[in-house]
Amino acid sequence: MSISVNSISKVYGTQKALDSVSINIHPGEIVGLLGPNGAGKSTLMKIITCFLPPTSGEASVCGFDVLEQSIEVRKKVGYLPENNPLYLDLYVKEFLTFIAGTHRLKGSVRIRVDEMISLTGLQDEQHKKIGALSKGYRQRVGLAQALIHDPEVLILDEPTSGLDPNQLSEIRHLIKEIGKEKTVMLSTHIMQEVEAICGRAIIIHKGKIVADDSTENLQKITVSKNLIRVEFSAPVNSELLHNIPGLKGILLPGNEEQVVKTGKNQLSTLWLLESEPGRDIRADVFNFAVGKGLTVLSMQKEEQKLEEVFQELTKN
Repeated sequence: MSISVNSISKVYGTQKALDSVSINIHPGEIVGLLGPNGAGKSTLMKIITCFLPPTSGEASVCGFDVLEQSIEVRKKVGYLPENNPLYLDLYVKEFLTFIAGTHRLKGSVRIRVDEMISLTGLQDEQHKKIGALSKGYRQRVGLAQALIHDPEVLILDEPTSGLDPNQLSEIRHLIKEIGKEKTVMLSTHIMQEVEAICGRAIIIHKGKIVADDSTENLQKITVSKNLIRVEFSAPVNSELLHNIPGLKGILLPGNEEQVVKTGKNQLSTLWLLESEPGRDIRADVFNFAVGKGLTVLSMQKEEQKLEEVFQELTKN
């Protein structure tokens, strides 16, 4: 497998940044590493990329141990750190040629540099100094340097931080294309980014893994409200909805935090209905509609947003 982490811990003085963390990431996966500030995300990435030694435990990349075979690991890994350190006085093409030289690339360096410039969309910027580039284009240069030696594993620490919406879309598309051929691990605070790019998410909190599953399965975790979105054929008075057995609360779509209380009459065809824990009220909703001479146009369970799951798992 591409990345194997077994009971890794990292201690700084009296602070435990990582506490017996174990993960396995297979070739071809794009995995999002999520967690609050100080959760241990960057520390884990630095251990995997051989920038930090673990206090205890083992880690390997493509079968090479990060402590005993760090040079081999570095050959297999492309790393874009959070602060993206670049030589601002170098021109883009000059910088990438320099990076190619540090990796002692075989074959034509010029051809490989041109390939990376094309892949990351830097054609119009290649003759500019890096210091003159926007944040988005500097991130592209960082991606190009991480990819230039054709690594099997790509580690990206906050790769889209500070980008505008257009740049975000372009970088996300690029990462997805790269992920078709390589193993990608990226950390981010943007939940929509994980939903758009990653097939799997690992949530880390206070140095421990609190969730590790596909993004689809994580959104199905029931950690807060059991909601059903229902649309009736005609407006329904909120007061009448309280007659539905097993109903815990009524919410207005688009304002899910506002619970409609008994006695406060509102009319709407579309409602979010919160059921009691462990109760499926869909049949009760249908029976209610029949009794009122209404047609149920649509009814479905509301999946939680990944952001809500994240907040529930990391709130303490």
